[in-house]
Amino acid sequence: MPQVPQVLGVVAVRTWCSLALAALGRDRAEIDAINVYPVADGDTGTNLYLTFESAHQAVEAVFTGLEAGREPAAPTLPEVMRAMAHGALIGARGNSGTILAQLLRGMAQVLADSGGGDGGHDSGADAGVLRLALLRAADSAREAVAHPVEGTVLTVATAAAQAASETEGDCGAVLRAAYEGACAALDATPGQLTALRRAGVVDAGGRGLVVVLGALSEAVSGQAAPVRGRGDGGPARVEAPLAPTDEAPLECGEEPGVAGPAFEVIYLLEADDRAVARLRTRLDALGDSLVVVGGDGLWNVHVHVDDAGAAVEAGVEAGRPYRIRITHFGLGDAHAARSSAPPRERAQRAVVAVVPGDGLAGLYAEAGATTVPDRPGEPPASGELVEAIRRAHAREVVLLPNDAELRHTAAAAAEQARSEGVRVALIPTRSAVQGIAALAVHEPDRRFDEDVVAMTSAAGATRYAELAVAERQSWTMAGICQAGDVLGLIDGDVAVIGGEVPATARTVLDRMLAAGGELVTLVLGDEVPDEVADGLEQHVRETYLAVDTVVYRGGRQSAPMLIGVE
Repeated sequence: MPQVPQVLGVVAVRTWCSLALAALGRDRAEIDAINVYPVADGDTGTNLYLTFESAHQAVEAVFTGLEAGREPAAPTLPEVMRAMAHGALIGARGNSGTILAQLLRGMAQVLADSGGGDGGHDSGADAGVLRLALLRAADSAREAVAHPVEGTVLTVATAAAQAASETEGDCGAVLRAAYEGACAALDATPGQLTALRRAGVVDAGGRGLVVVLGALSEAVSGQAAPVRGRGDGGPARVEAPLAPTDEAPLECGEEPGVAGPAFEVIYLLEADDRAVARLRTRLDALGDSLVVVGGDGLWNVHVHVDDAGAAVEAGVEAGRPYRIRITHFGLGDAHAARSSAPPRERAQRAVVAVVPGDGLAGLYAEAGATTVPDRPGEPPASGELVEAIRRAHAREVVLLPNDAELRHTAAAAAEQARSEGVRVALIPTRSAVQGIAALAVHEPDRRFDEDVVAMTSAAGATRYAELAVAERQSWTMAGICQAGDVLGLIDGDVAVIGGEVPATARTVLDRMLAAGGELVTLVLGDEVPDEVADGLEQHVRETYLAVDTVVYRGGRQSAPMLIGVE
């Protein structure tokens, strides 16, 4: 019986995502440890994991019908690949993650344009299409980098694509060749890049790409990719690192004793192609490690600069930047390693909190908390929480998820941090107003257990509510709601159905205060005017004696209003 040729179908892509995410999670620490180029900040493995986690979530959303207004259905290969690429684009972290997002986008463009193979959208991509997809991925990644350097992930991607293009057979054979070509190129990276040779390591980004390609090969063939030297699973360090006294040429732009840019700036950008072309030129003059990926009006911008404000302003001139992340390269990275400054000491205790809006993020930050954004429709993944715990750089961490749906995600992040030696206490806050109450009684100078008990008690003593707008007709515990109705949820359940925000909020407050209370907290979304808060505050003052009201602006958040009663 003839063997059926292996193709890349939707099931294989879904399996690829799961296998690659698991493998990157397993090898994250090793990849972080060998991260020396372009900046030795020890986060390449983490950035690749977070980027692929976002891609994985997007693919799962297509399969499970979690996207708004979509029922569960069998997706096509173009749909799955576009979702994967989009997920990686919006979740890309760092230099390596941004390049990985463009590699996936390049593959998705070919696979979507081809229709998924000769048999139609659902039949899968054949070997010929896959060869073109790998070539396009490597080319598009190079085009996205302002100044490509050999000995990096770009070299590994090109080698994989070339090996695939020279191989006959089905998709399984093509991917095995791509994987083996990537492994060989990875092993050669120390000979191409002085920074790697000095440290005695292979390229961290390339190491991560080998993991991703190995997972893809396994997903299609059903056979685990073989361990090939340092390429996958073997030692990531070379046998004879270059001694500090050895003569070696410097990389382009590298000067002895001169520190690189102080900040990493990343943001998503809505802009047209011409504006992005001008942005590339301006950012290239401001700093280095410039990578701009994406297209069709949505871009992910990454650059290392000394003037972070100027990099953001350039984005504003080009279009609409958002999800702006600015990271100062701290002590211990490549820029600081050239000085004799001691490594930064860990703080004794820190608070890490998930917050739903920019306004609350500022409030929490002023209180000393490290924040993780909870964007509408895009809850943070466990990797983001772990990254925030690491960023807090403390021996003890109190974690506030501020969302009942994040309890499992937060628990996984806490367990990961504990395995890294951080003492973590997870307080199961279900709303940001409970987190505010907990943060208000936080005292870092008292014993950890006592502080956690006090914060837990304060959160537990705070009833929480939120207003939401119904998207469609539905049954609720308060009756049938219609699309556009304002829903008042108390402690997670729909308790009030109204027509307007002010009236619904008053009814919710009356129900909550019927059981007593001393302090009302209102967190307003962008679309709620100040007059609404003024009216509610007056209502509480006139109706309930000795009850105070505090009002915060939450910024852009999923709920028009959050309410807390202590």
